[in-house]
Amino acid sequence: MRAIIDNLRLYLGRQASGLGRYVLEQTLFFLIGWIPTLVGIGLRGVLYRLILRMDGLAAIESGVRLRYASRIRLGRGVYLDQGAYLHAMPNGIEIGDETIVMHGAVLHVYNFREMPQSGITIGKNSLIGEYSVIRGQGGVTIGDRVYTSPFTQIIAVNHVFADRERPFTEQGITAEGIVIEDDVWLGAGAVITDGVRVGKGAVVAAGAVVTKDVPPHTVVGGVPARIIKEIDGSAPADERIIY
Repeated sequence: MRAIIDNLRLYLGRQASGLGRYVLEQTLFFLIGWIPTLVGIGLRGVLYRLILRMDGLAAIESGVRLRYASRIRLGRGVYLDQGAYLHAMPNGIEIGDETIVMHGAVLHVYNFREMPQSGITIGKNSLIGEYSVIRGQGGVTIGDRVYTSPFTQIIAVNHVFADRERPFTEQGITAEGIVIEDDVWLGAGAVITDGVRVGKGAVVAAGAVVTKDVPPHTVVGGVPARIIKEIDGSAPADERIIY
């Protein structure tokens, strides 16, 4: 019996900030989380204010999953598409005005180790592409007008595996954090690893794995990513690179 109670406490502790909050949030999800069309968007825009922090009108489609909703803040005009999953445990997710989170995207603070730097902050007029994953254990800060293409991964955590005699699951993690400055474009399938800063106006090519800082106004690509070119306005107008 004690084991069952402990498991229930563990589960609840990873779903909401308390039992009362869990009941309130799950009740609203059950009653109106599934309702489609403008009717559902309108109801959620009003009633989800009981569980979220909203700075203005926000559009939340049906089937959006929210955990630790009390730690989620949405700016004016935010759009959460069907199937998006936001888990803010416990240090929070903030999404700026007019930002779009597309279908199937996952924003997960995933801070089960109580690290003070964890959290996800996204600026204004940005777009998180379909099925992208943002893992915020080390803290992820994304600026304004940042576009991520489908299936990008921004992972602010890494496992330690230096000791060959011990399983990596027993060696702990590093979580330095990731910063993506304004006006950055991440191509489809790009991976940004922990400890990286992507400079203002940079472009990361499709499929690139970024393991080091990216200077502002450069294009990087490859595994691991390297600088392909600088963005200085000298490229021919008809140049096309697929990202």
